[in-house]
Amino acid sequence: MTAGVGADGARVLDLGAGWPRLTSGPVTAMSGLAVPAVEAQDREPDETGGQTPRALRRARRRRAAQEAAEQRYRQRLARQNSAEAVPHRGAPGVGGGRVAALDPPAMWRATTVQACGLWPFASGSGAPMTGVPLGQHISTGATVCGDPLNWFTRARYISNPSLFMLGMPGLGKSTLINRMLIGLAGQGVVPLVLGDLKPDYADTVRALGGQVISIARGVGGLNVLDPGAMGAAAARIGGQAGEALAAESHGRVLNMVAALLTIVRGAPISDHEQSVLSACLRHLRERTAPGRTYRLPDLLAVLEEGPPQVRQVTLDRGQESRYRDAVDPLHRSLLGIVDGPLGDTFAAETATRIDPDATAVCIDISRIGEADGQLTAAAMLAAWSDGLGTVSASHALADAGIAPRRWFFTVLDELWRPLRAASGIVDRIDALTRLNRSLGLADAKITHTLKDAEALGSEADKAKARGFVERAGMVACAGLPRAEMEELARVVGLSRREIDLVSSWSSPAGWAQDGGNEEPPGRGRFLIKVGGRPGIPIRVAITDAERHLHDTNTRWIANGDAERMLAERAAVVRAVTAGDLPGTGQR
Repeated sequence: MTAGVGADGARVLDLGAGWPRLTSGPVTAMSGLAVPAVEAQDREPDETGGQTPRALRRARRRRAAQEAAEQRYRQRLARQNSAEAVPHRGAPGVGGGRVAALDPPAMWRATTVQACGLWPFASGSGAPMTGVPLGQHISTGATVCGDPLNWFTRARYISNPSLFMLGMPGLGKSTLINRMLIGLAGQGVVPLVLGDLKPDYADTVRALGGQVISIARGVGGLNVLDPGAMGAAAARIGGQAGEALAAESHGRVLNMVAALLTIVRGAPISDHEQSVLSACLRHLRERTAPGRTYRLPDLLAVLEEGPPQVRQVTLDRGQESRYRDAVDPLHRSLLGIVDGPLGDTFAAETATRIDPDATAVCIDISRIGEADGQLTAAAMLAAWSDGLGTVSASHALADAGIAPRRWFFTVLDELWRPLRAASGIVDRIDALTRLNRSLGLADAKITHTLKDAEALGSEADKAKARGFVERAGMVACAGLPRAEMEELARVVGLSRREIDLVSSWSSPAGWAQDGGNEEPPGRGRFLIKVGGRPGIPIRVAITDAERHLHDTNTRWIANGDAERMLAERAAVVRAVTAGDLPGTGQR
């Protein structure tokens, strides 16, 4: 400590003399402890009860932080509840809506000593709940939902939106497909039954407000040269996209005429004849006014006339005889269609066109006789050509932004019959099973056994038909004999227990029945297989409305009961169409 003299001459003691500079600042000279600045020190309330400025600032910062946290929480909730954040789940129709997924349950881990009452785990795996409700799990009683379209688009269970179903007659195969058809129609999907042979689905399509088109002699025909929905869509779209669609419709018409000629001849046409047909169709399209159609007699007239662009293809070199030699075989075959057994059905104007905006479409060919194989094959080919053309037109309009995007579900029941009718059907179905993902449609194929493919004419067709099962995303089995299940196990991969289960459904009931209304043991029971996963055995119980709309045993009902059943079915169709469903009961 030293003494000094102040400005006023007074003596001042310097208490910090001898200590380092700034020692009495942030760090004390005695202890070396850090002393916070004045504004950073906490203060007790002053004598008046108020807080110091430091405490007030801290309180304001705490309140601001709480308000900011609440604001961030509200913004996060708003983003989670926005229309873009909610996943696309649920039916898009009236009364539907999108539903967010539930949070996953908490997972816990324990030793076998701690969880001795739960181990070993005996509970079964959960049943799939995505898609159309099909029935109950036979073992657990849980509800099982599924269909090829929802399992492909939403659940991602399968990589190909297709279903192949096998089973003995009378066990409910078409009933299960009918359930899927109704459920998918309620979700906005358009069912297409392109060739109903019994019919099994006509009444259901009528009840859904759809379109039923009949093809048979004296009932209704189909102009195979009519571009249909594709031609109308091409004119509506216009530009380069419209020209591309028109060219595609030209190729579809050409393939259909070639298929008819193959059916009549019993052998494929040559490449030279296809070139002549293409030139004739192009000439007809150029000289026909927009909005008008041409028919097979017009095609014959072009061949008879021989315009320059057609003669150029035949290489006649200006000689009439060379031209006639080139086109006469094709001319004779076309005359066989027009004046033969197929002329009444395919040479006239289309009786009813497919409505692109229909909720469902069924092309009914059940009035064609069982023995008329040529007409059945031609009707199936024409129905598939027209139906898939409508699908292509719908997607083209959606791509152009003119119409909304629509999905389709095609049904091919009694697969064995169209496969045997014509080899062209095998190729068309083979292409469909490979390209249905790009076509925007799911499909269901129904037959009895794998041996149906063995009855085809050529080894190539047999190989293609066997590939239908291998490429199917879903395989559903009703009651089948053990030998058939062993054969199917080589393709699908069935366990011994699954083979025993499905084989038991095909066994006849015991002899001790009283002759009442007992049903076969396998009716309404199915095993659904997806890849190598364990099969899902289900039991389907139909409602009264479904029973009236889908009954394949109407010919075995006595006359008095037949009229009553038909009247009840008509009443159900009217009620379903009007949206006034009667009370339903389970069977």
